[in-house]
Amino acid sequence: MQGIRLIAGLGNPGKDYAGTRHNAGFWWVDSLAATRHVQLKPEAKFHGLAGRIGREPHELWLLEPQTFMNASGRAVAALMRFYRIAPEQLLVVHDELDLAPGDARLKKGGGHGGHNGLRDIAAQLGSTDFWRLRLGIGHPGDRSAVVDYVLNAPRREEALLIEDAMARSLRILPQIEAGDLAGAMKQLHTREKAPPASP
Repeated sequence: MQGIRLIAGLGNPGKDYAGTRHNAGFWWVDSLAATRHVQLKPEAKFHGLAGRIGREPHELWLLEPQTFMNASGRAVAALMRFYRIAPEQLLVVHDELDLAPGDARLKKGGGHGGHNGLRDIAAQLGSTDFWRLRLGIGHPGDRSAVVDYVLNAPRREEALLIEDAMARSLRILPQIEAGDLAGAMKQLHTREKAPPASP
């Protein structure tokens, strides 16, 4: 298969949201852009900040929708239509309540799990057949507390675990770009075993 052609990190725009758990997708794309020396610039026709790694036919677009989370699909669909990108060539990076901080999982398809960004992307594309990189942020334990939880910053120890998961998931980018998603999944999901304790 062709590799991923668009990586969309999800979050909410503005300083008030920059450090919140819900913006983990933005953090990941910012880290990737910095690593590859790519500047994300406002693109009105894509309703977001966009940048490009490489050139055709091997270009990889980076996108941070500036539409607020609930309307993320508007930005993602606009760029995909313009460049004729298929759903299976899309990777969405987002915060995941059902994974603990420090966990990161790659998957294709599935439901939105209550995540409004994923919900809108699926609705706009008319498909759930896209890839997701799920960055664990943990769960507050009470469903009624979720909104406040995701719109607040992680505790310091959680932030360090999330940063570690981001670093590990960024290391599989070459495989993602090459279209080896199975290999990328295997590498990401296989945590190194701790060395045996010395006697």
